[in-house]
Amino acid sequence: MPHTFDPQRSRTSLFDALVEAARTYGPKKPILEDQERKPLTYVDLIRASFALGRKIAAMTAQKERVGVLLPTSVGGAVTFFALHAFGRTPVMLNFTAGLRNLRAAVRLVGVTRVLTSHRFVEQGKLHDVIDALTETCQVTYLEDVRATIGLGDRLFALAASLAPQRFRVATSPDDPGVVLFTSGSFGAPRGVVLTQANLLANADQIAAHIDLDPDWVFFNPLPIFHCFGLTGGVILPLLTGMKAFEYPSPLHVKIIPALLRESGASVLLATDTFVNQYARSADADDLKGLKFVVCGAEKVRDETHDLILDRFGPIPLLEGYGATEASPVIAVNRPDDNRRGTVGGLLPGIEVRVEPVEGITRGGRLYVRGPNVMAGYIGENGVLEPPEGGWHDTGDVVEISEDNWITVLGRVKRFAKIGGEMVSLTAAETLAASLWPDARHAVIAQPDSRKGERLVLVTDRMDAEVGQLVAHAHAVGAGELAAPRKIVHVPEIPVLGSGKTDYVAIQRMVETEAKAA
Repeated sequence: MPHTFDPQRSRTSLFDALVEAARTYGPKKPILEDQERKPLTYVDLIRASFALGRKIAAMTAQKERVGVLLPTSVGGAVTFFALHAFGRTPVMLNFTAGLRNLRAAVRLVGVTRVLTSHRFVEQGKLHDVIDALTETCQVTYLEDVRATIGLGDRLFALAASLAPQRFRVATSPDDPGVVLFTSGSFGAPRGVVLTQANLLANADQIAAHIDLDPDWVFFNPLPIFHCFGLTGGVILPLLTGMKAFEYPSPLHVKIIPALLRESGASVLLATDTFVNQYARSADADDLKGLKFVVCGAEKVRDETHDLILDRFGPIPLLEGYGATEASPVIAVNRPDDNRRGTVGGLLPGIEVRVEPVEGITRGGRLYVRGPNVMAGYIGENGVLEPPEGGWHDTGDVVEISEDNWITVLGRVKRFAKIGGEMVSLTAAETLAASLWPDARHAVIAQPDSRKGERLVLVTDRMDAEVGQLVAHAHAVGAGELAAPRKIVHVPEIPVLGSGKTDYVAIQRMVETEAKAA
């Protein structure tokens, strides 16, 4: 059975928690690996963190916010803990966010140095990103830093790994653990400060909710600039004794299924879109070692559940729910209690408040409070803006069962007022998905002179027609208003680096199409 959640366990620093995990599970245990297939043990990770961290410390100030522009990799994880070993705050930069958002991010947070890699920049063709960052930041390449690590540095790292708590810079659980940026699905990203205690609490809450086995391998292809990839794919496995296998991109749908088998993966972190693609390209035994898959960022479709079941047997797809501001996990299904259509049970230690929303008859707006909820947003003047009373407004409309299982009905801003009635855009997307399950769909609202607003379906189903959708709505008993009366066909639905649907880009597509019509 999972252990009982105790918020006191998170009252330490991230680096000390890593050291404690090494003591608990054995310093020689292989704990971190990537596609280079050169696994690190706990002691290797701690030693590498001291060696690299000492060099970074020489060019930065204590408590400085240092930009990290790296892929999901061993190097990314080592850099994260190297900064913590010397009391610096990692600022994880989203290299898919667009140049304007990146410039705004480093300016907002006060980043003056960014750590990256020549290899990553070359492979990712990120030269324009580097050009944008060098306008205000000094860019440091880790290959160049490692080339300067000499015998003295190695001897220091060796000594430090033998007595890590004597050599690391002491920090408080309430000190920043990371600065992340919200996904920007509906507008400009916001800077979020998560404390070390926030991150540790969320990892412990997950481990108290789902029984985790230290012999498992956690396979993480999600970006570490996204909280799901960082907390779920790096911090959680490393602190609970599970080997973390880091992979730089979820988009490699032909490579990842075979690598799941070769790496002995037990748990996969993904999104519905990617799981669906992996299942279609995988051989019959590629996924057989998986105990379960944890899906976040978007709704898991019945079609994906059924595809996994039909092709690979009963591998549970555990849909979860979270927010960057909550470190991020708020709720998640369990392997032994996996309820389709819900985002799972509320994690222990989280308080919830559901407030009615005018015009919406089902559910209410969800507020959450707990040890995993952020220190606050970074305001325009650089001052921290904590959530009022500790409550974070998720902006989501939910229903909560008596046993605290959550169903998300949609975002408050994802409701349209049509003829005086509030209509869920998420429900409209679900309606389209039930008719055309093999396609991807997004619904937005546009102003309408007669009814206030109207729904527009954007889909990669090129033969989708309004008449079919309206007929389907009647057949399944859905409200007629939930059927969009305009369809825009696109070759591909745009997504953000986090895997979420990019509604800003979709809105732009619809506006462009309207102007051209």
